[in-house]
Amino acid sequence: MIKAVIFDLDGVIVDTAHYHYVAWQRLAKELGISFTEKENERLKGVSRMHSLEIILEIGGVTLSQAKKEELATKKNSWFVEYIEAIRPEEIFKGVKEMLQELRTQGFRVALASSSKNAETVLRLLQIKNMFDAVVDGTMIKNSKPDPEIFLLAASKLGVSPDVCVVFEDAEAGVEAALAAGMKCVGVGSADQLGKAHAIVKSTADFPISKLNSL
Repeated sequence: MIKAVIFDLDGVIVDTAHYHYVAWQRLAKELGISFTEKENERLKGVSRMHSLEIILEIGGVTLSQAKKEELATKKNSWFVEYIEAIRPEEIFKGVKEMLQELRTQGFRVALASSSKNAETVLRLLQIKNMFDAVVDGTMIKNSKPDPEIFLLAASKLGVSPDVCVVFEDAEAGVEAALAAGMKCVGVGSADQLGKAHAIVKSTADFPISKLNSL
């Protein structure tokens, strides 16, 4: 019996992925590195520092740890500037109603995002009160596909991993959910998310009535 539903943020509740891409592309350009939208797919669901390392690998650039931390901080400051423009109407269609219905039906609801800006995004979207627990990148040591973030979310909700369903749009996120011993609904392409128990085009396309059939 499913008791809890855990949501990723970027690409599942709202499209902050675009703002990440614009900020990373700006940084890559500054470093003289060509960075495409296709290459940006590799950054989904991974930590800020790991994302930077992927971009440096693409460009064949080697930097000191201190310089990498400086650049990661610069990228984040740009991203925060961009997301300050986010408005509640940018939530994906049907997601707010889905969150409300889950709570009405007695499910525990959590957010588990590798982003260190998740709290800011939830505040701007005006939906923080719809989550019983929030876990973000400031609370974990290991980024997805490590299951740490989802296990911590389950712990904060007071439930065991086997009664949780995760909604994820990234391959690394699906792998993390499965490694945590949870069911997973992939949001997006079957080519990338084929390991998930079910796949939908948009988050709210999955009927709450089918959670227990996963």
